[in-house]
Amino acid sequence: MKQEIIADLSRITEEEQAILDGKTEVEKERYSSGQKFVMDAGKLLERGKLIDIRPHTRFIRFPAHSHNYVEMIYMCQGSTVHTINGDRIELKTGELLILNQNAVQEIEPAGRDDIAVNFLILPEFFDQTLRMIGAEENQLKDFIVGCLKSGEVPLCYLHYRIADVLPVQNLIENLVWTLLHHQSNKRSINQITMGLLFLQLMNYTERVQVGEQYFEQEMLLGVYRYIEEHYREGSLSELAEELHYDFYTLSRMIRRLTGKNYTELVQNKRLTQAAYLLETTGLSVADIGERVGYENMSYFHRIFKERYGISPKKYRVEKKIQ
Repeated sequence: MKQEIIADLSRITEEEQAILDGKTEVEKERYSSGQKFVMDAGKLLERGKLIDIRPHTRFIRFPAHSHNYVEMIYMCQGSTVHTINGDRIELKTGELLILNQNAVQEIEPAGRDDIAVNFLILPEFFDQTLRMIGAEENQLKDFIVGCLKSGEVPLCYLHYRIADVLPVQNLIENLVWTLLHHQSNKRSINQITMGLLFLQLMNYTERVQVGEQYFEQEMLLGVYRYIEEHYREGSLSELAEELHYDFYTLSRMIRRLTGKNYTELVQNKRLTQAAYLLETTGLSVADIGERVGYENMSYFHRIFKERYGISPKKYRVEKKIQ
């Protein structure tokens, strides 16, 4: 990262000066509105903003807290130590840490030369990002979708070790620069840049560390990948065989981890894909129903209407008007 940006982020803030002058605890009222220590976007983001940045506050320990927004932490230089849902993580220069609202985080005191920047992001900011990512299925997309849909969060953090990946470093620097400097079309630039960043990160899933219990995450990601590839004709028994799980054990784990059973997950994928095809292709409704795995068109029409409140034909018309 360019030294002029690091210099901007290195300036001692009013909060940091108070700590250097003897303050020994984080001023929770600066970040949180309630009794629980939940970092509040309403306090940290200006009204109408979907994303902003702030330098990480140094010289003091941050006690356990969560966020009501998505936080992305980039280590510009030095390092910081985080404990997230019990996992100890050292974030080193050039690395990226993304937390969703389910993450409980503690941070050890950072030194003067440990410069990190925190991105504060409301979930709706990711609308453009999701459109750019498209239909590809991997743990990053699952994470973002989980941030947007309550109760469907398979991961609580992603730790990317990408210090030597130049395109990722350049895109993060572009985001920081744009958010530090006011210019026209700022929101569109930031959303498109974020989309490009996540498209790049999807090429480096081997460099990511995920939270919670590893075997459960591995299993759940296997389920999502299988459904993505076989939602038209797959079965839970075939999935259990592929993942080397007992049928009933896998069924119970899917329900516990997602709040849905296997059939509901498949149906959700089929209907989402049907809606996408209605919006983006000229295929007939019958062809779309068959393409996503439904042979009974009456059943397809009924469950589509249950999900979206209107028939497939009307859905297509309304989306064209929009």
